[in-house]
Amino acid sequence: MAIPFLTKSLLPPVDSRSFRWGLLIATALVFSMTLSLSSFKIRDYAYQLGDVAGEDIKAPKDLLIKDARATEEKRAQAGDRVLTVYDHNDTLAEQINRQLAVSFELARNALQGKISSADTSAKPGHDLLWEYKPKFEQTLGISVSNGAYGILEKEKFSKKIEILIGRIVTEILANGVVANKENLLRERERGIVLSTISNQQEEIVTNLRRFYGLDQAQIMVRVVGEPLLADVDYTVKNLIVDFAQRLITPNITLNTNKTEKRRQDAQASVSQVAYEVKKGEMILREGQRINELDLLKLESLRAEAKNQDSLATSLGAALIGALVFFVVYLRNSESSRRGVLADNKNLLFFATMLCLSLMAARLAFSLGEAMAFSASSPTITPQSILLAVPLAASAMIVCLFMNIELTASFALILALCTGAIFNNNFEVVVYSILNLTMAAFWMQHCRERKVFIKAGAKLGLFNVAAITAINLYQGDLSGAGMLTDCGLAFFGGFLSGVLTAGLAPIIEMVFDYTTDIKLLELSNLDQPLLKRLMLEAPGTYHHSLVVGAMAEAAASEVGANPLLARVCGYYHDIGKIRKPLYFVENIRDGKNKHDKLAPSMSGLILMSHVKDGVDIARQHRLGKAVVDAIEQHHGTRIIAYFYEKAKRQAEESGKEKEINVNDFRYPGPKPQTREAGLIMLADEIEAAARTLESPTPSRLQGLMQDLINRTFSDGQLNECELTLKDLNNIAKSFNTILSGIYHHRIEYPSAENGKKKDGSPDKQPPKSPPPAPETPDSEKDAGRLKRLGQS
Repeated sequence: MAIPFLTKSLLPPVDSRSFRWGLLIATALVFSMTLSLSSFKIRDYAYQLGDVAGEDIKAPKDLLIKDARATEEKRAQAGDRVLTVYDHNDTLAEQINRQLAVSFELARNALQGKISSADTSAKPGHDLLWEYKPKFEQTLGISVSNGAYGILEKEKFSKKIEILIGRIVTEILANGVVANKENLLRERERGIVLSTISNQQEEIVTNLRRFYGLDQAQIMVRVVGEPLLADVDYTVKNLIVDFAQRLITPNITLNTNKTEKRRQDAQASVSQVAYEVKKGEMILREGQRINELDLLKLESLRAEAKNQDSLATSLGAALIGALVFFVVYLRNSESSRRGVLADNKNLLFFATMLCLSLMAARLAFSLGEAMAFSASSPTITPQSILLAVPLAASAMIVCLFMNIELTASFALILALCTGAIFNNNFEVVVYSILNLTMAAFWMQHCRERKVFIKAGAKLGLFNVAAITAINLYQGDLSGAGMLTDCGLAFFGGFLSGVLTAGLAPIIEMVFDYTTDIKLLELSNLDQPLLKRLMLEAPGTYHHSLVVGAMAEAAASEVGANPLLARVCGYYHDIGKIRKPLYFVENIRDGKNKHDKLAPSMSGLILMSHVKDGVDIARQHRLGKAVVDAIEQHHGTRIIAYFYEKAKRQAEESGKEKEINVNDFRYPGPKPQTREAGLIMLADEIEAAARTLESPTPSRLQGLMQDLINRTFSDGQLNECELTLKDLNNIAKSFNTILSGIYHHRIEYPSAENGKKKDGSPDKQPPKSPPPAPETPDSEKDAGRLKRLGQS
């Protein structure tokens, strides 16, 4: 018996957002409480450097003590080791020579009058040359006095002068010129990184004195130019030296950005300096003098406690819980037909199991902490206590009442949260994932009570293998610890199966769920409801048994639930109990009550058996899946016989316009699951097969092909995920079942002459079955699937 408080009266409808928001908030609060509760408390010890400890202090958990000062020192040292980067512009000399060539060529053209009249209004020769002086200066890159310009004019901007200036500049720059040689020489002990701009090649240079400073480079112009200008006029020599000195600019420059970037990268590459403190390790002993490292450890303990007790941690845990619950809800509530969590009852069940499991994990951790501190044996730890806790029972229960896909999400969430509760322990996460996943796997096809015990035993053995592998991974090969963990792991797995066996019937009653175990109970033909159907409507009872057998066989072919299909077939016409004599299969005296009724009234009586069946199924707690199949097994089809009869009567009376086809249509909905679709097809085909006078396999096959085609073309199977391939397999399966039921028998000798009559239907002309009436909204031959049921 289900509890109305949970299943009916107080549960809002499926589309109620307030209920879901309430569950979201409640789940978030549970996450906040379980994930943010401090696992230890640290007293604020007021110790200073050099003080003496007044008591022993142990680490209550594994800690990583970060030394910020040591880390900063190491990073500073790493930054200091980075060499300064200087850029070498090896193309500067070429650029200056190009400027010389262009400017001198321009001046020579102006002097020779090779300038277009469109460029200037000055006359060729002297006037034109001086008109171009600003452009000469701009192209050359330096200012030129009138006297120097006059000398160049006199020398007709000689190519020799241009070449001499370029050679001197090139030789000076080839050695390298730096803007501030004093700063450069500060790096002489370590050297610098010289990066060539043209090819991005780098080299480390330690001989820094060879580079010229800017002043030194200008002095070196005369030294370098002395042999080159030996035969040059004194005035021209001074002009060449002056031009060379002013054209030389530093081609080795400090790259501050690149240097700073490399120093930052070097500092960032230095890892945090930290000291690992294991749980139970003695941090301070009574009478010990406090040093800097001791103060750092105490400060880390205080910070850890403060962080765990902070409001931010609680809020973060609540948000994690809300987001996790929200994501799982969205993934599993895509629609009211397919989404498991679209139903408020399923959503409440899922949230309840998740919250209870988290609280159980928190309780296990707290219990393990208390036992570990009070016990002298090092083998007792919170992790070992977790092994004995039957946390896997939650995954078994969720899989039993939901499905394996949703349970996989449940197991992942619970495993991650359990690892977080156990101080972000990676081994706990791995063990929990394996434990919960395999628990669900061994429960996904549970149809007998003994499966719980078998699953628990299998899980216990699997847990032993899992914890052994984890201990080997950790390098923990101690015999006593390994033996204790294996014993607790087996006990926890076996206890999970026993606990699930005890809780499953309670949850089944509280939430009004239908498991395979309950379906097996409903499939027992000694059920009071089926006995009543057998006594009050024997024809319907026999019809239902055949429909159940057909649906079960077809379900195995298309991947549906065979047991659910069989049970739905047994109970799909249970509503006929209330008016059994109005259905032709239950008539024994040949008197049809519909002969005295109007077609519309007959249609209402036939349609009422669906509503009556739903009411009876709910009264007897047959489960939602069975109720849905009863409600959907006729879909929105038309009661064609009485509709046609009503049309004929209306035509005879001239009132054919008053006939509404929807008055003879079942209210629906159409089948929403594959099992409901199978019941629809099996119900129609079995009823039609009874009308065949000579039901040979070929006639049965033709009948099935026609009826399945009609149902498919009418759109009744649009919402139940049955494919064309499924329909073909269904037809084959139905054909096998019906051929076995309606097989031929030889006739026994008659009482009159003791001789057998040749009554073989194969030797008699077959009688064609009456064609099923067409529905008004289907075309006669459109969309026929002509090979359905063909082998």
